[in-house]
This record gives sequence, C-alpha cells and structure tokens, in this order.
Amino acid sequence: QVQLVESGGGLVQAGGSLRLSCAASGSIFGSYAMGWYRQAPGKQRELVAAITTGGGRTYADSVKGRFTISRDNAKSTVYLQMNSLKPEDTAVYYCAQGSNWDSATRPRSWGQGTQVTVSS
Repeated sequence: QVQLVESGGGLVQAGGSLRLSCAASGSIFGSYAMGWYRQAPGKQRELVAAITTGGGRTYADSVKGRFTISRDNAKSTVYLQMNSLKPEDTAVYYCAQGSNWDSATRPRSWGQGTQVTVSS
C-alpha cells in the first residue's frame, strides 16, 4: 500500500503562489496516474489536476492557466504549482494515486491533506 505525504500548504494573499508537494512511498510510483483534489468547507471533494504516467495533464476549468501539475518519478513526488491564487481556492488539498496509468478519478490511495488558505 502506498503512503502519500503532502506538504507546502499555508496562508497566502490573493494573487500569491504556493507549491504543494506529495511524496509517495511503498509502491511503484511511476506506474500510476496522480492527482490533486481539494475540498472546501461544505462542498464536495473535486479533482483539480491530474497527470498520467506519460506526463499528460488535465485540469479543472476553475484552475486552468493558473495551476500546473508535474511529477518527478525519480523522487516519487508529484507537485502542484499554484499561481494567481484566489480566495475561492481555499480548501484542504489532497494528493491521490490513481488506479491505473491514465486516470486519477478513482484513487486507490489518499494523502492526509494540506490546508491552503487564500486571504482577500
């Protein structure tokens, strides 16, 4: 079973940037798609960005052009660079490992989450 540990969350002003990291251990990291989800208070968890084993990327419309997902298979780490942050980006962000090489929509594992708070 993979263990996923997120880091990099925090408090930032609107317009600022943060980079989230998720370190994986215990599985073949390079064989699975990875994703970043977020959940705001009172809302459902949503998929923000995903990356396949081959580097293909998909994004939620709300973050396109502002967020970038990347992965370093040698370090078993996935990143989420978040720029031009808005108050509505405030949420707990979760790293997830997909169930196959090209999809993170049905995660097999979750991280514990990291809080991102964007002040106006």
